[in-house]
Amino acid sequence: VQLVQSGGGLVQPGGSLKLSCTASRSIFDTFVVTWFRQAPGKPRELVASITAGGTKRYADSVKGRFTISRDNSKNAAYLQMNSLNPEDTAAYYCSGREPDALGGQDYWGQGTQVTVSS
Repeated sequence: VQLVQSGGGLVQPGGSLKLSCTASRSIFDTFVVTWFRQAPGKPRELVASITAGGTKRYADSVKGRFTISRDNSKNAAYLQMNSLNPEDTAAYYCSGREPDALGGQDYWGQGTQVTVSS
């Protein structure tokens, strides 16, 4: 399964961006999808996750600002990011984990840079 990311870029503080993660196979709808980010010199951080059933989880730092969603008909997951601030600047990665019954393998997108700056 290949995951292809799109979106990202440069945005001013207070702005919004939407990241997309599209899978090459429909089995993606069984995956737990997680968005991670990593800023230079900092450890990787879990941003948000969504289960196959739609249960969502967010890092405290993004609650109320970011929204994770998925559209299984399009083999896609999204991260809507609002009220962005410079601390959100990082490389963002989507990850899909297949169910343990199918092997439990993790798949990764190629990453996309988000820069929040005036």
